[in-house]
Amino acid sequence: MSQKKPRLSKTDWLLAGFTALAEDGPDALKAEPLARRLGTTKGSFYWHFADVPTYHGAMLDLWAQQAVSHIPDEMEAEPTPTAKLRKLSQIVTSHRPESLGGLKLDAAIRAWARANPLVAERLAEVDHDRLNVLETLLSETGITNPEWARIIYAADIGMEYLAARDQGDNASAMGSLVDLVLALR
Repeated sequence: MSQKKPRLSKTDWLLAGFTALAEDGPDALKAEPLARRLGTTKGSFYWHFADVPTYHGAMLDLWAQQAVSHIPDEMEAEPTPTAKLRKLSQIVTSHRPESLGGLKLDAAIRAWARANPLVAERLAEVDHDRLNVLETLLSETGITNPEWARIIYAADIGMEYLAARDQGDNASAMGSLVDLVLALR
């Protein structure tokens, strides 16, 4: 008697998409390659998603929600704005769940955005939200020049790329950058 495979959920498809994007790029985000990756048929894909663009939209919705939603909760216990800023520097260098593509996902999203205007728009929204969090924290520490937020965020983007390539730990480097910025106030 053969065992019946468990039904794939919408979340299973989305998580498979993040892994596929991080490993193989946006061309892997089509029904057929995803079905092969999951060992199922395209029918399962179309049961959950009307079409590939709808699937891409659902992926981007989940990614955007996950990109900043965890930050306030993780910083809540910190007693001062300076401590929160230091905590944020650790969060951004460590929060890369493997279920969402791990260290390579943000770099893969940025690469995808270069060729897809809808992805570029969502990425711009996430970048804006992340910069707002950073600018607010810097302002609360007495640093009002918004360029520091851009510098720190740009460093994070570059560090993500390096970590995706060499699996290096960026926590210490990001912490040093934040401490340097704090020393300049």
